[in-house]
Amino acid sequence: MSKFIKGTFILLAAGLVTRVLGFIYRIVLARSIGEEGVGLYMMAYPTFILVVTLVQLGLPVAISKNVAEAEAKGNYAEIKKILVVSLAITITLSIVITPALIMLAPLLSSTMFTDSRTFYPLIAITPAIPIIAVSSVLRGYFQGRQNMQPSATSQILEQVVRITLIAVMTKAFLPYGIEYAAAAAMAASVLGELVSLIYLVTTFKFKKRFRLRKNFFKFIQAGKDTFKDLMEIALPTTGSRMIGSISWFFEPIVVAHSLAIAGVIAGEATKQYGSLTGYAMPLLMLPSFVTFSLATSLVPAISEANSRKNYKLIEYRLEQALRFVFLSGGLAVIVLYVLADPLMELMYGSTKGSYLVRLMAPFFIIYYFQGPLQAVLQALNLARAAMINSLIGAVVKTAVIFVLASQASFGITGAALGIIVGFVLVTFLHLATVMKQVSFSIYVRDYAKGFLVMGAAGWVGYWLFENFMSNELLIIRVLISLIAMTLAYAFLLVILGLIKKDDLIRIPWIGKFFTAS
Repeated sequence: MSKFIKGTFILLAAGLVTRVLGFIYRIVLARSIGEEGVGLYMMAYPTFILVVTLVQLGLPVAISKNVAEAEAKGNYAEIKKILVVSLAITITLSIVITPALIMLAPLLSSTMFTDSRTFYPLIAITPAIPIIAVSSVLRGYFQGRQNMQPSATSQILEQVVRITLIAVMTKAFLPYGIEYAAAAAMAASVLGELVSLIYLVTTFKFKKRFRLRKNFFKFIQAGKDTFKDLMEIALPTTGSRMIGSISWFFEPIVVAHSLAIAGVIAGEATKQYGSLTGYAMPLLMLPSFVTFSLATSLVPAISEANSRKNYKLIEYRLEQALRFVFLSGGLAVIVLYVLADPLMELMYGSTKGSYLVRLMAPFFIIYYFQGPLQAVLQALNLARAAMINSLIGAVVKTAVIFVLASQASFGITGAALGIIVGFVLVTFLHLATVMKQVSFSIYVRDYAKGFLVMGAAGWVGYWLFENFMSNELLIIRVLISLIAMTLAYAFLLVILGLIKKDDLIRIPWIGKFFTAS
């Protein structure tokens, strides 16, 4: 079994566990601090992501790619240089940026977010910056060696710690005010990141083939060429991520000011933004663990194939990834669309935001393609093109949000429509760029069959939920509908030839049951 397939499925399994745990975290958070508390949390969170993007400087992707190429040549001295130079960069940046965020927090909270209570979550998250700076380098190293298990395990540990602490910490601080409870939720995330880093450092010590601290500063001085190689990938990658992070940073600001123009007061705007980004979006983003896993595995896998000029393998892995995203994303879309109301009720004890899930779910099948396509562009040294595509999408998204959300007839729905327009545009721009570089076929008939399967399975789930066992508990009705949709979807995929025996054989642990005896 190839490292690519094995690594992808390790990340898929871990990604599923992590997303489920992350969802439990969101549920506990929503039930602990409510819609307004989640709004404060989500207004501060994009600022943290922007700062992390600055600290990482696009290095995880560059490390993954360069380590994969160096290991293919057996050049372990170069791998050590990559690690040493990367750690020096990220640690230095975190030392500069962390205090800068602390000093800017009062201005950001009172002026830009129009809700001064966001100051406390902003301050609470700052200790995580240097922690993530180091852990991202180690994750890039392991991914470059196509060893996905440490990254996967560290993510699970992080979520377990967050969930363990969230309820206790928010409950302890809630009597002091909703803003302190939101800050406590951020602090739980910091402790989760710390435990994750401790695991990565311990694993690295056992798995490494060299002593990292030996001649550390000499390797920094001798790493000018390594620094240049890393920056050739990292800077364009940072540009692409930076555009996304800046766009997300301005999103709550634009939404808050647009809703104010539409006549919505600050407290209510915080609640509405919480229902969109804290309730609806996490549900829609849940299936993206598939695309994240594929994207993470694609960078080193395609980089290795590209370094060997094996273009047929690049095409094969790309088609493999896109087909898998479509088939897995299709099931997610119909489940979210059909069961939006009951899922929101079961998770958050409220159906607020469920109409946003139904509005956005059909378009998220396009969003799920974006991660693997961007990974391919990065692996083919086309990070600059990905950056330009992201910039166009970010500008258009922000403009649409401002135009629509500032109208009373749209309100927060306008923000949702702006987000849709942004990611759809970026995905199609990425696809067009990839098609200029890699000749691969799009099997229109298979995609048409896939949409028919989605419609049929969705109808089965809807009919069962509305008409069968209507007197049973809500969770029973949801489970029955969900299982029926999944079985119908899988059955129709096999019947129509969209899943073949060869595909099943490649799946780790499961494939052995389909091999000929």
